[in-house]
Amino acid sequence: MVKARNVDTDRLDAAIERSGLRVSYIVNQLGITRQGFHYKRTGKTTFRQSEVYVLCDLLKLTDQEKNEIFFPERLV
Repeated sequence: MVKARNVDTDRLDAAIERSGLRVSYIVNQLGITRQGFHYKRTGKTTFRQSEVYVLCDLLKLTDQEKNEIFFPERLV
């Protein structure tokens, strides 16, 4: 699992905006509720590794973007 408190929410939101995908589509692809996605985004719960992979694919994130969004503590 990816610790949500370490997710860079601003960069994740920007990637979603840039993708042009609706959040409803993204949560459907992840198999979670909109509220569940909100909790993961804001750090109340954690992203599973499989969810990170799906998000990276949907949002067409590069490895660098993935690391900046989901593993920012490793970059410090």
